[in-house]
Amino acid sequence: MLSALVTGASRGVGRGVASELAAQGFRVFATGRSIAAANLPPSVVRINCDHRLDSDTERLFQQIGESGHVLDVVVNSAWGGYEKMVENGQFTWNVPFWQQPIHRWSSMMDAGVRAAFFTSAYAAKQMAAQGRGLIVNISFWAAQKYIGNSIYGIAKAATDKMSSDMAHELRPSGVAVLSLYPGLVRTEAVLEAARGGWLDISNSESAEFIGKVIAALSRDSKLMERSGQALVAAEVAQELGIVDIDGRRPIPLTLASA
Repeated sequence: MLSALVTGASRGVGRGVASELAAQGFRVFATGRSIAAANLPPSVVRINCDHRLDSDTERLFQQIGESGHVLDVVVNSAWGGYEKMVENGQFTWNVPFWQQPIHRWSSMMDAGVRAAFFTSAYAAKQMAAQGRGLIVNISFWAAQKYIGNSIYGIAKAATDKMSSDMAHELRPSGVAVLSLYPGLVRTEAVLEAARGGWLDISNSESAEFIGKVIAALSRDSKLMERSGQALVAAEVAQELGIVDIDGRRPIPLTLASA
């Protein structure tokens, strides 16, 4: 049985990935600050973890190690960047950088990029020793063009560079590292924004769809050829014949359409 760690699995993309990997037979460890209340399958091992705290991340890996399981896949989905998109009736997520609330930097850079870095560092020690593994960092087109706000672009560009450089250093060990771009995912926060008329979700993806893509990538014979790249989930799905949970085939976003 393959084992996977999914961070930020209390809701959103992380919850969908954890649920889908469990459905596909993975032994899944799922983390989050409110993971105990998450809507996840009973087989998922829930571990309360605030990835902004190094001590929590260290304790997480100690617990996984004590369970006797060896991680095959790590999905860094911990991310607070979509929290509080609407404040006091105003959609503040897309205001200029000098008007951005301070919490948005922390939620994207500390709870996002920094959390992914240290989780990957702990996982890489084990994966390099066993000579295999896959680390997936959830990212987006904001790494390559302006989307939404400056902090978002900074965080996603840092994530892609992190994936590329980690892949370079891990390649001799047979461990792959990827950035993966979802499309517009029907997370709780996105659905709330859509209800307010701020987002069009006609070409959107379920959170489980991303889990389907990651599961397929983990078994892909071309995985090491892909290592270091930023992949579009819907493009990978088209290549590997993956459909969403509703049977639809989401149209891949491009640099122009994102």
